[in-house]
Amino acid sequence: MSTYNIVVSTDESTVVAEYCAESNRSGAYQTEAALEKEFIRLLTTQGYEYLPISDEAALVANLRRQLERLNKFTFSDAEWTQFLDKCIAKANDGIVEKTRTIQDDHIQVLRRDDGTTKNVYLLDKRNIHENSLQVINQYGESGGAHGARYDVTILVNGLPLVHVELKRRGVAIREAFNQIKRYQRDSFWASSGLYEYV
Repeated sequence: MSTYNIVVSTDESTVVAEYCAESNRSGAYQTEAALEKEFIRLLTTQGYEYLPISDEAALVANLRRQLERLNKFTFSDAEWTQFLDKCIAKANDGIVEKTRTIQDDHIQVLRRDDGTTKNVYLLDKRNIHENSLQVINQYGESGGAHGARYDVTILVNGLPLVHVELKRRGVAIREAFNQIKRYQRDSFWASSGLYEYV
């Protein structure tokens, strides 16, 4: 007999959910690379687009494409440089300011080449399905205090908002937290500082 969890119930309808766990759990050794590959596979089955981005130039170029797609607008090169430097990757903004931008000020104002202004959305909070979800792995940051290679990053409209540090079975989860703290201290701020959005 199946049991269902009620998600929402009204006089007119009832929404239920059922989850059947996969029972193919393996006790065998799994490398971090295999774990990473499987995690990315699971994300892509859920609609995330995988991108082979591994450096700053490709990350910034993708960010531009995603913001142009979201806003149905094409930046001129001068507009993009100005928008990136003054709205997204401000030199004096750190993690707190970038978090505030995403949470409270996700619509930035672009001064166009012709002198007019345009609102540019970093996130569409009303129509969340308009946002693009992408996943990258093994992004290399060489501009920080120490070189770093990040396991898996989830991009929302090209912005790195979620970082996942994977550890194989048997390694304490605290190691992943410590590694992310090191990245935050040593390299998230490097280059354009986009990883400070994480």
